[in-house]
Amino acid sequence: MPSYRTATVQEILSERPGLQRVLAAGERAYVLTQLVGRVSPGDQVVLNTTAVDLGLGTGGWHVVHWNLARQEWSQPGPGHVLKLRYTSIQVDTGVAEETVDPPSDLGGMPVVACGLHSQVAAVAVVVKHLRPRLRVAYLMTDGGALPLALSDLVHDLRQVGLLDLTITAGHAFGGDLEAVNVHSGLALARHHGADVVVAGIGPGVVGTGTRLGHTGLDVVTILNATSALGGTSILAERVSERDPRDRHRGLSHHTRTAKELAAVTPLDTAPAMDQTPDVGALLAARGLRVSSMGRGPEEDRAFFQWSGAAGTVAAGSAGPPAAGEGTEGIVRDS
Repeated sequence: MPSYRTATVQEILSERPGLQRVLAAGERAYVLTQLVGRVSPGDQVVLNTTAVDLGLGTGGWHVVHWNLARQEWSQPGPGHVLKLRYTSIQVDTGVAEETVDPPSDLGGMPVVACGLHSQVAAVAVVVKHLRPRLRVAYLMTDGGALPLALSDLVHDLRQVGLLDLTITAGHAFGGDLEAVNVHSGLALARHHGADVVVAGIGPGVVGTGTRLGHTGLDVVTILNATSALGGTSILAERVSERDPRDRHRGLSHHTRTAKELAAVTPLDTAPAMDQTPDVGALLAARGLRVSSMGRGPEEDRAFFQWSGAAGTVAAGSAGPPAAGEGTEGIVRDS
């Protein structure tokens, strides 16, 4: 059952579109402004403390559920489709499909399925390094955090030009485009000029230690949808040399299970390992500090290189280079 309590906002710690981080009664909390509006110092707010009370995945942050300083608040949305449906915080995000019916043929467009949010950075930085002119879209599924605004990673990738478009599918929300599901999200990416799509859950994977009980299996839906729509399916394999858990050391059981369950065989990324540039160096050159399970490229190079290899394959599968575009380091599907 959820847990709530009231507290007074003392300080605004940071702010960006869709998100405020605040200090309330000496504890950290974040505000999803698309759902409850902004808060100010001195406002009394209702906090959802459930995740912190249970020691779960918000990193020690409570969530502001409502601002008691106001009697009402409204922010009209762009359409008539709700996300977070049938809850007290359902929001009329609208969806792009209300105004456009995108063609359902991806035309071979490469789609990289990521089982962890941190893999998005490794894939995107390699694609942009090898082929800077390609337009890269990120499609976020609803298997992890639902608000895109929570992702520091996506914010940072946008700031340095590694992502050109964001799409949130299912009950995930806050992207440049809202999509009803993964299939239509992929079609919308193609319709809006994406050359490569990186798709997967947002921050906050749900894991139980069981074979099937984790949201990393969203990659199965992504791979199958890509293939059914005529795209090129690529899986960013989860590999670690430093994970203390046996099930994630070497090739993770998440990746093994996804391969077993997928109806399509994704392109093999192993041959691209030798052609994949140093992902840690590429991220550092962009001023990005990325970690997975608390480990950066220096602590777990294999994780970042195997993820980056999917970017190498995607760059080589995105059609012929444009005039003046180099081909060094590009691995093409044979």
